[in-house]
Amino acid sequence: MIQTHPKGSQAKILLSSVFGPYAQDDTYGSRAINPMELYHNQVTRGQGSFSLRSFHRSWGILMIQGNINAPCAVLDFPTRDAFARELTAHHYDIVGISSIIVNVGKAREMCRMVRELSPGTTVIVGGHIAAIPGVEQMLDADHIVKGDGIAWMRQYLGEEADAPIHHPDFSSAFDLRVLGVKVPAAADTTSATIISSVGCPMGCNFCTTSAFFGGKGKILNFYETGEQLFRLMEHAETTRNKRSFFIMDENFLLQKRRVMELLALMKAAGKSWTFNIFSSANAIAKYTYEELAEIGIATIWLGLESPRSTYSKLDGADTLKLTRELREHGIVLLGSTIIGLEHHTPENINEEIEHAIAHETDLHQFMLYTPVPGTPLYFEMAEQGRLLDVDLADIHGQHAFNFQHAAISREQSTSLLNGAFQRDFERNGPSLFRICRTTFTGYLRYKNHPDPRIRERWLRECRTLRHAWVGFLWAMEHRLTKSNPAVAAKIRALRMKMEQEFGLVAVVAGKLLGPILWWTSRREDKRLAAGQCYEPATIIDRRNWSDEPGSSTTARTVDKARRLAPELITLEPGNSPSGD
Repeated sequence: MIQTHPKGSQAKILLSSVFGPYAQDDTYGSRAINPMELYHNQVTRGQGSFSLRSFHRSWGILMIQGNINAPCAVLDFPTRDAFARELTAHHYDIVGISSIIVNVGKAREMCRMVRELSPGTTVIVGGHIAAIPGVEQMLDADHIVKGDGIAWMRQYLGEEADAPIHHPDFSSAFDLRVLGVKVPAAADTTSATIISSVGCPMGCNFCTTSAFFGGKGKILNFYETGEQLFRLMEHAETTRNKRSFFIMDENFLLQKRRVMELLALMKAAGKSWTFNIFSSANAIAKYTYEELAEIGIATIWLGLESPRSTYSKLDGADTLKLTRELREHGIVLLGSTIIGLEHHTPENINEEIEHAIAHETDLHQFMLYTPVPGTPLYFEMAEQGRLLDVDLADIHGQHAFNFQHAAISREQSTSLLNGAFQRDFERNGPSLFRICRTTFTGYLRYKNHPDPRIRERWLRECRTLRHAWVGFLWAMEHRLTKSNPAVAAKIRALRMKMEQEFGLVAVVAGKLLGPILWWTSRREDKRLAAGQCYEPATIIDRRNWSDEPGSSTTARTVDKARRLAPELITLEPGNSPSGD
């Protein structure tokens, strides 16, 4: 039983992510190899200036903030100084710190800072860091929270733990950059994020999400029905003009009853929406391609792992055939492959990497087999005495093994990982090109579809394709003409087809925008070679907030601190830098 905080819902709360900067080697655990970017970190990391660049908000603490009645500020991507200023500028009864495992050093320092700068404040730590065995001895925190932070915080404040979940408004990403250019906010088509559930039914032994939320088969559905999801999406369309949704659910298509109920409501209301999802091969097999088109599936993050893996999500799946057919229907794929599974050896690993690359997915994540603290694999390796003495800051699957592999050394794992990214890039070309090719293929297939909802969606895609994308292709083609003529020829062939389809507007867009992007991408490569990186700006969201006794507590303000600004800059409600 959780003991309630003395002030209950009157307690003033600060929820914070760990401080930056993030992509530099320092004493707190940041690593230059591990930037605060999903794609550039672990998906398009070998693609240089062609890499996709963007940041993602700390959704977990935003969800907690949106589901408690207490006055609460969320401090996202603070500098160490910004965190200190916030602690001294306001008195907080509770400070919650959210962290992943690699940032344990930063979480430790933040706990220390709260004790020093705000004596008497209750310190709570949550996120995947809570899965570290013995973490209670590493951090000076009053509470370590594992699992559902919403229910825990509600109970701690004396509120109803099982009350319906309110979903805050936030987008999937912000500060999108391509070819060295930041996409203007007016042209930003990022999706609205919908977190429909946490946990995973598959329960793979390496999966931190499954382990964190209770293990195999444990799913916490925030929204049980298709109607609940429909209402959320309808709200986002009405209030923010969003018709594209990123569904944060480990295996969205697996719950078919919920998906089909959502589809029925979309059909009845004439909604032409787009979905970017995670799914497994066995879940995709439950649907026809016509159904996937009717739903509006645009992107799938698909675990491919290994052709010899024993994970149930791949049972009986011909993944080469599946990925080819999905791309033929215009569904962009992000494949995920693990390097260093137990059966891998120096003799067979290259064959398996080649098998992964042969899928020609539009994006491809390569990750090292990694016993992350708290997972079944971690405890298995610990029991066998195979864990290496590796700093927690380096246990993330994008550097080197943290366990003794039977056939592959720690040094070899780094070489194999980097080589996989490089070979995929050299063989299949930039992901920007692949995404464009798959999307154009879908447009040609569905532009004259009898269902007006499907036609409407692909006409939206067409507007981007015939303008900006032709310019992207021109720049990539001319950048790769000498270094990779085979891929450059493929890019040129696609560009010519698009110019033929879209006419003069595409030709002009390519000739005007292409040379500019050619130059900015070369400038970006020089930045990367010099070790420069991008960092997200500090963001503060306040909810139910008031510093004046007796004043209204329903106002929401949003503050944003740029890196060079000496103080935080207060913005008006609705002007969030992430577009929320």
